Amino acid sequence: MDLLERLVFIMKLNNLSASAFADKINVQRSSISHILSGRNKPSLELIQKVLIAFPKVNSEWLLTGNTAAKEIIPSNQVESEPTPTYLSPPTPTNQHEGAKKIQKIVVFYSDNTFEEFHR
Repeated sequence: MDLLERLVFIMKLNNLSASAFADKINVQRSSISHILSGRNKPSLELIQKVLIAFPKVNSEWLLTGNTAAKEIIPSNQVESEPTPTYLSPPTPTNQHEGAKKIQKIVVFYSDNTFEEFHR
């Protein structure tokens, strides 16, 4: 997993879009867009801002990818925080059956890893 994939992992883990992620780490949205498109590589300043905005992220893992996934977020920090409550959005009533098709399913595991399934 390269640095870009680790940044995307953090975004997905926190359920953030590219623009919300940019706002959270206090950088321009275009900076994140350019990084995600492969035009630019993340700067040290951007990495520092990620580590400040997400203090649970292990800096060694973010920089090198060498830390085991279970060490990315220390278990003592995870247990001390309350579990957020998620409400599902209301079901649309006038939607036609078969109008939408599944493109991607993301499964998150308890060890903070995930799998993506594409159609």
